[in-house]
Amino acid sequence: MELPLKGKTALVTGAGRLGGIGASVCLMLAEKGADIFFTYYSPYDGDEEWKKGSESANLAARIREMGRKAGTIELDLSMTGTAPVLFDAAEKEIGIPDILVNNACYSKNDNIESLNEASIDLHYEINVRAVLMLCKEFSLRYKGEEGRIINLTSGQGIGPMTGDIAYAATKGAIQAVTATLAAELAPKKITVNSVNPGPTDTGWMDEDLRAVLLPKFPLGRIGMPEDAARIITFLASGESGWITGQTIHSEGGFLRK
Repeated sequence: MELPLKGKTALVTGAGRLGGIGASVCLMLAEKGADIFFTYYSPYDGDEEWKKGSESANLAARIREMGRKAGTIELDLSMTGTAPVLFDAAEKEIGIPDILVNNACYSKNDNIESLNEASIDLHYEINVRAVLMLCKEFSLRYKGEEGRIINLTSGQGIGPMTGDIAYAATKGAIQAVTATLAAELAPKKITVNSVNPGPTDTGWMDEDLRAVLLPKFPLGRIGMPEDAARIITFLASGESGWITGQTIHSEGGFLRK
């Protein structure tokens, strides 16, 4: 089997649940040859009824079964000073990362009436501040020729996200800074791109919601974590070396009207 990422190391945040995008990204990158270090956070991985709780040990075991190195750390990314801690742990387990996937996020429903400072701050701390500090730490440590940063967004720039105003504001910020990060980091041979996977069934959709969303997908099915993992794996590879500063809307033609 071709291993285009053999010899590469990847750091993926927010991969505690096997049904999530983060875990799917870890497995696909490992399948292509990369060693993996990932974060999880148990209080968030099990804070809603549809979530199964952290499955980090199972994920690490599956990565090792492929013959790859696997390391993990439980980390609250809302806390200050986490970026150096995370990179120190990753370097000890798998070496200096070549690939950073900022997948971890915080998302709680709020509209303009229910919005409050605490919700805005927590969304900001995880969805913006942590991402930017991890990008900074990656750029300070990376010395290679094919660095890759891939951030997750949610399509805030192409349509409204009613009922999720703090989430939309903070995830939209990452799309807004992608071009600037790409320009700043290009001299260090690091590309920076964002991926919007669209509505993706990571376990949170019930049957009623699936029935509403399905007709909006021209390709006839709901998006799955593997769909996001495929485009992220491509952006992590050498074949994507001429792509930077972009937000890629990989959402199966999702119709917003």
